[in-house]
Amino acid sequence: MRKIVLVSIVVALVSIQCNSKNNSQSTRTKPNPRQSAAVQSNPIVGAQQLDILLPKLSGKRVALVVNHTSLINKTHLADTLKSLGVNLKKVFAPEHGFRGNAADGEHVSDSIDQKTGILVVSLYGKGRKPTPQQLADVDILIFDIQDVGARFYTYISTLHYVMEACAENGKNLVVLDRPNPNGYVDGPILQPEFKSFIGMHPIPIAHGLTIGEIALMINGEGWLEAKKKCAFEIITIKNWKHDDAYSLPVKPSPNLPNDQAVRLYPSICLFEGTVISLGRGTQMPFLVLGNPELKELKFQFTPVDIKGMANNPPHENIVCYGIDLRTVTVERRVDLKYLLRFYALYPDKEKFFIASFDRLAGTSVLKQQIKDGLTEDHIRASWKQDLDRYKIMRSKYLLYP
Repeated sequence: MRKIVLVSIVVALVSIQCNSKNNSQSTRTKPNPRQSAAVQSNPIVGAQQLDILLPKLSGKRVALVVNHTSLINKTHLADTLKSLGVNLKKVFAPEHGFRGNAADGEHVSDSIDQKTGILVVSLYGKGRKPTPQQLADVDILIFDIQDVGARFYTYISTLHYVMEACAENGKNLVVLDRPNPNGYVDGPILQPEFKSFIGMHPIPIAHGLTIGEIALMINGEGWLEAKKKCAFEIITIKNWKHDDAYSLPVKPSPNLPNDQAVRLYPSICLFEGTVISLGRGTQMPFLVLGNPELKELKFQFTPVDIKGMANNPPHENIVCYGIDLRTVTVERRVDLKYLLRFYALYPDKEKFFIASFDRLAGTSVLKQQIKDGLTEDHIRASWKQDLDRYKIMRSKYLLYP
């Protein structure tokens, strides 16, 4: 295998060896917190550190859990590894597919990738977890997907099921870490009765963790089926800390078109559980809000069907009146002011919320608080005790300052 040497400042490698039969100690090498501000602005993600990754793959049959965000300097990880002679057996694809061209919620089918000829197995179709048969010809899996730091973004649910499958079938996993662009902690904690694929863990809406840190928490808190443990390693990010701004090199899903939409997402996604359009079916998804009933608002947009972005969007072909968020300053918190404003404006309050709101919020309390007319300050105060407990738990799994 060709030897790749990358010039870098620090090699930060997390090694965790644990399985369902023992509780062996894990070792973690954390990045140096005293790195200069100049270096902090140029993070080196796990996928870029091929000098660490390639030796782990020598002689192994490899499966990838990746999508269109799995890039190394604009080249897909799958294309890079195949060109280097790595024995790629298959790709497991999450929501939106391997190359990222499926709309939100759209069924993704198994296929053959035209560029590489590799089998692509959907984890957002008939099944959400790799089966023993699908893993029979695989020795090691690589997980490399850009997350956005929100509980209801389904890539962390895919991570959960991949870890569970690895634990059940004795397979090793390598997680290639990437920055969290919303690295703060905020919002209500998910309650067990609202567990679903858009919220599998008792964490807040903005969980403040990277994919690697989430993996540590899933393992450490015993959240896998039967409290099994996954044997995995993390190749950590270099030159990054949680408070650093991070501009995503590619949009993480079809309806998060830019950094502004990514920053708004933890707050704006709650509108998916209401009658308010958040711009699906426009070129401004998660950047505008509106409804046909709110004619007193001046901003207008009309949702239409857009292949690969929005199939049959809410209020399709109907003019919506609302607000434009493309240039607003986004707070580093789950910001409820838009939700409270639109609830106050909407004329038929009994129809404002739809069934999915409680699953998105992770609780039925938030909806009732809004109906009861509580202020944002009062609602936020009700989260504090749970968030304080969560932050203590989170501190055990942090890899970055």
